[in-house]
Amino acid sequence: MHPVIRLEHPLADHHLCDIRDENTSPAQFRQAVGRLAMLLSVRATEDLPTQALTVRTPLAVAAGRRLAVRVGIVPILRAGLGMVDPLLVLIPDAEVWHLGLYRDEATAEPVSYYDRLPPGTPPDVAILLDPMLATGGSMALAIERLKRWGVRDIRTLSLIASQPGIERLTGQYPDVRIYVAAIDPELNQRSFIVPGLGDAGDRIFNTTP
Repeated sequence: MHPVIRLEHPLADHHLCDIRDENTSPAQFRQAVGRLAMLLSVRATEDLPTQALTVRTPLAVAAGRRLAVRVGIVPILRAGLGMVDPLLVLIPDAEVWHLGLYRDEATAEPVSYYDRLPPGTPPDVAILLDPMLATGGSMALAIERLKRWGVRDIRTLSLIASQPGIERLTGQYPDVRIYVAAIDPELNQRSFIVPGLGDAGDRIFNTTP
């Protein structure tokens, strides 16, 4: 499978308009983020291993399948928190682990400030969440941490990515699959995605200056 999977769906296009629109209210923005995250998560989990079993319905025995892997959801604080709930709706038994990273505005490089991943026992599959894949620095730092933890199957979910960020991640981590709803061409001088949507964390949590 190609490492970059862009979600192509009419509903994704519809909700992308909402999150890009500067007139979208914080409440509407959060809802659109959640809907896009759910669409992306369906695409990103379509090949998870399952095991066969049987269940008894009120009428008879039926063949079925259940997930055969441990799934870890890893939001990058703080904006990644806005994408967690839709995944838990679909995978209610998933583990949720947090990595806190912020961007140094002077250098545009990520700085780690929170990491409570336990030693050993990593999940079989880790799904990294960050609405914006801009320079790729935060995602690369998070991927490196998950690899040190021992996760073998890492998948990233972002609503919008920049082409430079995509190129950075695919160059450094060709084994990591990147799921996005849109890929924008460039970054501005502040390393914001253009046209993008602004600051996803501020818009999710209504803290826009």
